[in-house]
Amino acid sequence: MQKEPLQLEGFEISPRFRQTIEDRVARLEKDANWDEEQIASLDSVDHIRRQLRLVAAQRAEALRMRLFLDRSKTRLPHPMIAL
Repeated sequence: MQKEPLQLEGFEISPRFRQTIEDRVARLEKDANWDEEQIASLDSVDHIRRQLRLVAAQRAEALRMRLFLDRSKTRLPHPMIAL
């Protein structure tokens, strides 16, 4: 007996929440770029390793949030006038 493949359930988020997540992704990516640029000025091997881990964590979190946004739909705002 074959089972159907798992379907990812879609969900809706508010436009305001979507914008908040998009802003956070942009901030994470900007911070990751800045932190990566700082590596050239570091002397300690341990500090460089920690900085690389920080950059990787920031990029991973940004990717996770982008995937979340890709799987979600934006809920339409409620009409201002009752129909």
